[in-house]
Amino acid sequence: MDTSLLLALTMIFIGSFVQSSIGFGLAIITAPILFQISPDYVPAPITLTALFLSLVNAYKFKANISLDGLWMAFIGRIPGSIAGGALLYFVELKVLSLWIGGIVILAVIISLLPIRIQPNSTRLAIAGFFSGLFGTSSGIGGPPMALLLQHQEANLIRANLSAFFVVSSLLSLIVQVPVGHMSLHHLYLSLPFIPASYLGYKCAMVYVDKIDKQTIRTISLVMCSLSGAVAIYSAL
Repeated sequence: MDTSLLLALTMIFIGSFVQSSIGFGLAIITAPILFQISPDYVPAPITLTALFLSLVNAYKFKANISLDGLWMAFIGRIPGSIAGGALLYFVELKVLSLWIGGIVILAVIISLLPIRIQPNSTRLAIAGFFSGLFGTSSGIGGPPMALLLQHQEANLIRANLSAFFVVSSLLSLIVQVPVGHMSLHHLYLSLPFIPASYLGYKCAMVYVDKIDKQTIRTISLVMCSLSGAVAIYSAL
């Protein structure tokens, strides 16, 4: 196994562990580094991995899923996904790297702000739109929704974000096909990611109650900052 693939699998493992622990984080942690390893890894292989992981987590926490408040987010996700597909079609790789890094750094800054936004229909639709825009173009669709849902009970966050990511990942993949960013080539690239992602999920289920959530969050934010900085630096 070459070192670049080993690094990619390690990042997928870490990202899957974090997402299974706190509800999101797979793409934020992995996308900037995977893009530097190979631009083909972003966004489709990450989106396929996110779909798999979201299905696993949604099944695990199915008793906590409540879709009543998510319909507006799903509606907002549709035009956002189309806009993200258009962005993929028109931008160059260097610009995409800068875009990915910028999204990650913005997500870190927002996570550190002492704000509490209560979800309502309008805010969920807006969050759904930006989740579609970011998720389809870079694979990073979690932060807008996580910002709104972050103050829910932990299992509710995991369940509802996972259910949302299942639908949103499918929408992103559908849009990525006609713009040339989802093909059999991308499917093959994603196959090694699935066992690494599942291993990250299984480890999270073992240690999720033994590791302080704030510790996981702090480490995640540091990793996100570093990976986002790498993506921005490489684009300059």
